[in-house]
Amino acid sequence: MTLLLGVDIGTSGSKGVLVRPDGTLLAQAAREHATATPRPGHVEHDALGVWWADFTALTAQLLAEVPAGETVGAVGVSGIGPCLLPAGADGTPLRPAILYGVDTRAGAQIAAQRARYGDERVMARCGSPLTSQAVGPKLAWLREEEPGVYRRTRRWFMASSYLAHRLTGAYVLDHHSASQCTPLYDLRRGAWIWEWCEEIAPGLEWPRLVWPSEVAGEVTPEAAAATGLPAGTPVVAGTVDAWAEATAAGAVGTGDLMLMYGTTMFLVNVVPAAAPDPRLWSTRGAFPGTYCLAAGMATSGAVTGWLRDLTGAGFDTLVAEAAAAGPGAEGLLMLPYFAGERTPLFDPDARGLVHGLTLRHGRGHLYRAALEGTAFGVRHNLDVMAEAGGELRRLVAVGGGARELWTRIVSDVTGRAQQLPRHTIGAAYGDAFLAALGTGLASGPADLAEWNPIVHTVEPDPATAATYDRLYALYRELYPATREAAHTLAQLQRAAGG
Repeated sequence: MTLLLGVDIGTSGSKGVLVRPDGTLLAQAAREHATATPRPGHVEHDALGVWWADFTALTAQLLAEVPAGETVGAVGVSGIGPCLLPAGADGTPLRPAILYGVDTRAGAQIAAQRARYGDERVMARCGSPLTSQAVGPKLAWLREEEPGVYRRTRRWFMASSYLAHRLTGAYVLDHHSASQCTPLYDLRRGAWIWEWCEEIAPGLEWPRLVWPSEVAGEVTPEAAAATGLPAGTPVVAGTVDAWAEATAAGAVGTGDLMLMYGTTMFLVNVVPAAAPDPRLWSTRGAFPGTYCLAAGMATSGAVTGWLRDLTGAGFDTLVAEAAAAGPGAEGLLMLPYFAGERTPLFDPDARGLVHGLTLRHGRGHLYRAALEGTAFGVRHNLDVMAEAGGELRRLVAVGGGARELWTRIVSDVTGRAQQLPRHTIGAAYGDAFLAALGTGLASGPADLAEWNPIVHTVEPDPATAATYDRLYALYRELYPATREAAHTLAQLQRAAGG
């Protein structure tokens, strides 16, 4: 039987799955990796030591699980994005990859491009504002701050497109990933804005645009030797992890919204047409003819992990203590902006805040406040999506953080039910489906209902509504009341970091 391999490269770890063509999960594997922060605001990955090393290690582990007489017939890949990996003409990386919106180094370039092209014109053509999430300012930063590297740069990659290139030699980028490359891609035309591309990054080759499920090429003999995959195996182009995860969850119809619980929190709402709003990202979807409103918080699981490391307590202990603390954490409120904030604030200098602390509060209260703070951030983004014209008919929760207490708190805070599919293992499962679709082993997105059916629904508790409505109002007031102090502290942190 033909099997499907899916591998996703995340911020702090990677996952891989082996799946049968009917969606049956045969095997899965995971691998943690480091994320480098060489300077304040700089967040990077080593493409060889992280992206390729994780892919080859996970593939070796999964191939060992292939039953006798069966073989991998197609490969799907995804990864964090939008990122910028500069490479030479042969695809060799020239420096570590500059990551997505958590990397805030290109502030001066964002300001310069806003002045050059105009916010209204960028929104009209690209669908998203110029922020730390955008690739255009990162390319300009590279050209201005590392001219020696830029002179040798001929190609550039994201995580998924780099893996596709290493496996097949193809130089492609999917339309969804490209639509996050503000101000380089025209959202409605579905094409590069050539005059802006040449002005911002002269002399580069630009990847051919394809859809995530399109076959980019076949595994080369060199890649076969490095990975153990059969030479000639089709590899689809893949996409950014959140969209692969939305695919895995079946959140692909108009009005569907995927809520991804991970190191960061990400929301993807499928809409019938492009709906640009300066507080959100408006993008192409994973499938032709689809569009999305997207939102993302800079931290979520990163804060809970920080608390685990800080207190030395395990997650099970912290969750139990947080549950005992009860709604509102006995008057504790957290702004979860520990790495700045993406939507809807777009403020890289926002900072985390714990408000209301007393000597009575313990680690369980802090952990509860962290879960509730991210839930308030989700509610803020949902409110903005609704104001922008998003259709929020169905919320599907996925990701490693989609656990009982956290999802229950988010439903209580937002007043919205969340559906949990059978598999919440992440984008790698969506990669496998895209590989099936690209090679004719799946007929279309409708097959996802059988691949990954909904098995549980988290309903909001009306008894908590008044408490959380009151705290949410305070949450919305707290950021503007402390913004200037946070910005001053951010400047001091940058100065202290060199």
